[in-house]
Amino acid sequence: MITIKNVCKSFDGRMVLKDISATFEKGKTNLIIGQSGSGKTVLLKSIVGLHDIDDGEIFYDETRFDTLSFTEKKQIRQKIGMLFQGSALFDSATVEENVMFPLDMFTEMTYEEKLERVNFCLKRVNIVNSNHLYPAEISGGMKKRVAIARAIALNPEFLFCDEPNSGLDPKTAVVIDQLIKEITEEYNITTIVNTHDMNSVMGIGDKVIFIHQGQKWWEGTKDDILDSDNKELNDFVFSTELTKKIKGLK
Repeated sequence: MITIKNVCKSFDGRMVLKDISATFEKGKTNLIIGQSGSGKTVLLKSIVGLHDIDDGEIFYDETRFDTLSFTEKKQIRQKIGMLFQGSALFDSATVEENVMFPLDMFTEMTYEEKLERVNFCLKRVNIVNSNHLYPAEISGGMKKRVAIARAIALNPEFLFCDEPNSGLDPKTAVVIDQLIKEITEEYNITTIVNTHDMNSVMGIGDKVIFIHQGQKWWEGTKDDILDSDNKELNDFVFSTELTKKIKGLK
């Protein structure tokens, strides 16, 4: 579980995050949504520690993260998996080498042990017989799955996904969404997904937090969205008329 309390962040005197508090639950897909510029990406990066917050508290389980030293934060980060927007695979490394990278960095496993873990993770994301291919030789959907395999290589307790469906066709996007949800539940991971894809929200949104102008404007489940009378949320999710039609069918 990750808990944030009264988090504030500003850049050059401009307040980007304003007093945000939330709890991200273990074993669930926790989604952060909002318009471009709303602060959702800054929030995600602040939780991971890529941005130092100005005020507030960030807890990973019972450990307060924001006040830790660099070395202490590194110990927490070894429990974190990251799925970046563009997959962020190393172009000059094979699929196998990409997934093995965190194992090389953070473990003292033998090569045989690392290879066994790599193959396990690749099989879990339904990639076989592709170990020696390079990113340029595989599809966008396969790149995302390789990135997920790399993200879970260290068996993380926390998983962060930044726009995981960016650049994917709708059918492949659904596959990636379901894979993230399955892995979250299977390994009881605290997963936080930053997205603007409403198909993802309505498909896997166990918990949804809507950020508006740097503030937490609404939170609930995917099912709660259709019953919400929050104007800003409805404006973001639906057109006004579509909202009325969908709610009228319930």
